[in-house]
Amino acid sequence: MKQAIIHDVTTVPRIRHREAMQIAVVENAKFAAQLRSFEPKDWLKSTDCVLWNVKAVAAHVVGSAAGQASFPEFVRQVRKGRPLVGEIGGKYWWDGMNELQVRERAGLTTDELIAEWDASSVKALRARTRLPRPIARLPLLNFPAPIGRQPVSYLFDIGFTRDVWMHRIDLAEATGRPLDLDADHDGRIVVDIVAEWANTHQEPFTLVLDGPAGGQYTSGIGGDEVSMDAIEFCRILAERCHGTGILRHPLPL
Repeated sequence: MKQAIIHDVTTVPRIRHREAMQIAVVENAKFAAQLRSFEPKDWLKSTDCVLWNVKAVAAHVVGSAAGQASFPEFVRQVRKGRPLVGEIGGKYWWDGMNELQVRERAGLTTDELIAEWDASSVKALRARTRLPRPIARLPLLNFPAPIGRQPVSYLFDIGFTRDVWMHRIDLAEATGRPLDLDADHDGRIVVDIVAEWANTHQEPFTLVLDGPAGGQYTSGIGGDEVSMDAIEFCRILAERCHGTGILRHPLPL
């Protein structure tokens, strides 16, 4: 039997721009396929995103792509979304922006929503790919702990793709439909998440993640030993579920 490789997360190469764009192409296609797999009843099911059903989550992802594709559209969404933050009990400006994306697409049919994703995701990826590297390196983003100050590339390289990926998980959980997972794509996203998460709290651990996207990881000496499904691990980090011990440390996804 082949012995599993245990990765020291401090040595894991992080996802950089070129690889991130390749990952985004695959993730966008997986999200499109997932939307096309839903039956009419699936779109109305509740999700872990408390205010949104399946259609609303999809509308947010589609609206986010529209904002990524066009800077004027991004600014418009931020400006019009700000008054909604308090209305929905949000904390941050992007809460209002996300809600605006959902509300503005509430009247679309599911076919129209899918068609907008097909068009906007391509334009968004083109804009992200062409973002000048000097602008990408500017430390203009300020997120709440544990992420903190980050360059623009944090969102435009992998952050937006993680958002699509995490919502694809949300939609699979809500509908009970199979989640398309493979080691090369989803496993690469997971190990990058583990590496960033480990750096935010810097506590030692041994982590055994099961499933197609899983792997074995360690950081430091001693600490908690955790064994669980890779997707459930990411759901805990994203605060879809409650975590204890080393898993009390979140990482917004």
